[in-house]
Amino acid sequence: MRAIWKGAVSFGLVNVPVRLYSATENHDVQFRQVHRTDGGRIRYKRFCSVDGEEVAYDEIAKGYETEDGEMVVLTDEEMAGLPTRSSKEISVEKFVPEDQIDPMLLEKSYYLEPDASATKPYVLLREALEAQGRMAIVTVSIRSRMTMAVLRVREGVIVMQTMMWPDEIRSADFAAVEEAGEATEKEMSMARMLIDELAGDYDPDEFEDDYALAVEDLVKAKIEGGEVRAPEVEEEGGEVVDLLAALAKSVEKAKASRGEAPSTTHESTTSTPTKSAPKKSATKSTGTKSTAKKTPAKKTAKKSATKKTAATKTAKKKAS
Repeated sequence: MRAIWKGAVSFGLVNVPVRLYSATENHDVQFRQVHRTDGGRIRYKRFCSVDGEEVAYDEIAKGYETEDGEMVVLTDEEMAGLPTRSSKEISVEKFVPEDQIDPMLLEKSYYLEPDASATKPYVLLREALEAQGRMAIVTVSIRSRMTMAVLRVREGVIVMQTMMWPDEIRSADFAAVEEAGEATEKEMSMARMLIDELAGDYDPDEFEDDYALAVEDLVKAKIEGGEVRAPEVEEEGGEVVDLLAALAKSVEKAKASRGEAPSTTHESTTSTPTKSAPKKSATKSTGTKSTAKKTPAKKTAKKSATKKTAATKTAKKKAS
């Protein structure tokens, strides 16, 4: 696991440095919206409901909609002025009995791992919570917003669970339930018998997500049957780049930054190749010995000089 937050639990004068790990992960089956005929992914565009124009990401602001449907636009400067907290402290406010915390208030769960130097105070807090049968009500700042949470012990590890605010829990106001009245003694007797028949201990291994397993089997069967769509093509807007040309330009740019004269190496990658005598400088730059034959230029010059000498001698003979 990878720590997502580092801070410290503080209660009284005790400070326990800890790392925070997500204690749960979502295993829900995830589907993608695709085009039925070719399996291509469905993409969405951001557009304005007023003018119908597509909106760039940097033109999007936060808006608060009032109860009467009016929209109040908030600027980045105004948002930056709102109260935020970046504290790295899990501050214990009070210790309360476990049965006073309604499970409906609990949200995301995290494991707390102590630093190597803080193992002793961590164990002290863990054992105190277990011995007293209490939870610690704490305040903590996650993603710059302060929230309430509880600390409790699970399998020898301190777990932090963030909490919803009390006004976020809806009231259950169902008139039909209130009007139903109380159950009769005979109905209660039958209900108790049913509960006794189904009574037992919770064993998580007895339950499984049959829907997820069925989806996996279905996908596996389709793959084995060859019913797989080809990978979708690259998104539009991507520029096709000649890698060799890009590398050559990069080399020339680096040379120019050092004050060196540009070479024509990159031009040969795009123009029609022509035969030319190999240059010594090119051989050195590649770091390998040239296998090209030596140019016959010197031999040709020597040969022509010999012919010229012979012609001169012949002319002198005739003159004499």
